[in-house]
Amino acid sequence: MESTNSFDPDIKKTLEVLKEGGIVLYPTDTIWGIGCDATNEKAIEKVFQIKQRSDQKSMLVLLDNPNKIPSYVNEMPDIVWDLIDLADKPLTIIYSGAKNLAKNLISSDGSIGIRITNDLFTQKLVSKFGKPIVSTSANLSGKPTPSNYSEISQKIIDAVDYVVKWRQDDVSKIMPSDIIKLEPNGEIQIIRK
Repeated sequence: MESTNSFDPDIKKTLEVLKEGGIVLYPTDTIWGIGCDATNEKAIEKVFQIKQRSDQKSMLVLLDNPNKIPSYVNEMPDIVWDLIDLADKPLTIIYSGAKNLAKNLISSDGSIGIRITNDLFTQKLVSKFGKPIVSTSANLSGKPTPSNYSEISQKIIDAVDYVVKWRQDDVSKIMPSDIIKLEPNGEIQIIRK
């Protein structure tokens, strides 16, 4: 198991930037993400600007523990526990009735995508931050999604307030998460597999 002490300075600096409403570029349990405080509307607006993306397109948030999901959605169907437990790869679940998040982060239908991160770095980051962190792919809108740090556009790197050093040298090809949507009637819709 990797020592967490080696990324502690990165966690500390990332937390400082997030608390000031800044934008970070960081590794997750899937691809590298552009992130910010999920409750800060101005920070979320900056992320849309960096990605040159319409604010009509939603972004997901990361949490470190499924017990925190009810703080950000009106209803958490019991099936969620099984979906999270049985997932064999990272899984983003889109929930109806988002709450306690920045208004410009919530989709026009009132939904929000949430992923429980299994990555040690992001788990510790979200836990210490105490709030969800936005995670959107580190690419300009319409451009290919980078599968590791070496593929991220210099434009993105230059636009954020802090770039995490942890795992920059990892050239593994990482894939985005699966995405499913839980409909209010209990139906499950597969968005990306």
